Amino acid sequence: MPMRHNVANPLKWRGILTPLQEKASLKMVEAVNNQSNLLIYAVCGAGKTEMLYAGIQEAIKQDKRVCIATPRADVVRELAPRLRRDFPTIHSAALYGGSTERDLNNHLVIATTHQLLRYENSFDIMVVDEVDAFPYHRDKTLPKAVTRASKPNSTQIYLTATPRRSHKVQIATKQMPTVSIPSRYHGHPIPTPTFQAILRLNDSLEKDKIPTKITHWINEKQTNNRRFLLFAPTIQLAESLAEKLDMPYVHAESPDREYLIKQFRARNFESLITTTILERGVTFPSIDVAVIQADHHVFDEAALIQIAGRAGRSANDPTGDVTFFYEYKTNAMIQARNYTIIKNKEAKRCTV
Repeated sequence: MPMRHNVANPLKWRGILTPLQEKASLKMVEAVNNQSNLLIYAVCGAGKTEMLYAGIQEAIKQDKRVCIATPRADVVRELAPRLRRDFPTIHSAALYGGSTERDLNNHLVIATTHQLLRYENSFDIMVVDEVDAFPYHRDKTLPKAVTRASKPNSTQIYLTATPRRSHKVQIATKQMPTVSIPSRYHGHPIPTPTFQAILRLNDSLEKDKIPTKITHWINEKQTNNRRFLLFAPTIQLAESLAEKLDMPYVHAESPDREYLIKQFRARNFESLITTTILERGVTFPSIDVAVIQADHHVFDEAALIQIAGRAGRSANDPTGDVTFFYEYKTNAMIQARNYTIIKNKEAKRCTV
C-alpha cells in the first residue's frame, strides 16, 4: 500500500464561517480528536461542506484517512472538485459507478455509499452526507458497509437536513451528540413553498395537456429571465413534458445525465426537467423550482423539503420561488411547508 505524505496545513480555503457554522465546525474537530460521533442537522443551503473543513484538516494533520460518503453519484461529482480546490495538496479519489479513479491509500475519498462495500477497516473519519437519502435509509446493507469500512474507534459524522424517524428519536433522547443549524449561510430565509391547486391535473397530464397555470408559471420565468428546475414524479411524465415544452430532461438512467447537469450548471440551459435525482446535494445559483404533481406518492416530506431547498441558495439572489402544483393536498406538502416556516422562525431567534 502506498505511503501517504504528511501535509501540515492542507486547507487553503479562506472563507469565513457564520457563528452557527463555526459551532458545528468546532464540534467536528472535537469529535475527530475524541474519536466520537456527531450528527449535524442543518437546513438546505446552510453550508454543510464548509463546516467539515476544519475537521478534515485536523484529521489529515494527524495522518488519518477521511471518507465522505453519500448515496448519490451526482453529489460525489459536485463535491469532489470543491474539495480538491480547497485541499489542493492532498491525494484524493472520487469513487462512483463509472468512475475511473482509484484509491491508493489517499488522504481523502469521496464516494457513493455503494462503493464502501469494497472496504474494510479503512477509514479513521467517516462522514455520511445526506444520511436520510434513498437508497441509504432503505437498504440495510449500506449502513453496514459504512460500519465495516470504518476502523475500530473511528469518528462518524452524519449530515442531514431532513432526519428520518430513527435520527429524530436519537436527537430527542440525546443518544447522539447533535448540532442544529436552522439558517442558511447567507442569513436569508428559506423560500416557503406556494401551493397551486389545479382541477383534474392528473387527467390533463395523462392526455398530454399542460394546464394553463403551469404554462403561465413557465412563461413568467422566461419573461423575467429566471432559470428554473421542473420536477416530475416519473420518467414518463418528464419525457412528456420535455417533448411538449421543448426542454432538456434528466433521470437516473439518462445516458447524457452528467453532461446535461454540467450544461445547466454552466448556464447553457435556462431550464431543466428532472425526476427526484436532483432533489438534493446539488447547487445551482439563482434558480426557481416547480414540482408537477406534488401530491404524487414519490414526493414525501423529505423530498419536497429538499426540492424546495434548491431555490434561493445564492447570497446574491437569496429569495427564489418554490411552487407545488397539485390536485389533492397531501400531508407531505403541508409538513414540508411547515418545516420551512418553523426553521425560518428558529433562524430568526438565533439572530436576535
